[in-house]
Amino acid sequence: MPKFRKKPVVVEAIQISRPMTIETPEGTMKGEPGDWLITGVEGEQYFCKDRIFRQTYEPVEQEEDNQQKPPHPREAETPEQQIEEFRG
Repeated sequence: MPKFRKKPVVVEAIQISRPMTIETPEGTMKGEPGDWLITGVEGEQYFCKDRIFRQTYEPVEQEEDNQQKPPHPREAETPEQQIEEFRG
C-alpha cells in the first residue's frame, strides 16, 4: 500500500477571552478563555486548548500563507497511478 506524509497546512486562529459555544458537524463544542478558535482549510471551526495549540502550531509569515494552494484531487485506477497523479 502506498504511504503518504501529511502536508503542513495554514489555518486561521484566535485566542478567545470569554466562554464560547459553536455548532460543528460533531455537535456542540464549548471553548473556555485561553482556548484557540481555529478555522480549518475547508472553513470548519473547532476549539483547541492553549497547551496543545502551542505544541502543534507556529506563526506563519505572510509569504508562506500566500504560497498555499488548494488541493486538486484526481482519480486514478491503481495506487501507482494515484501517486503519479498526486506528484503531478
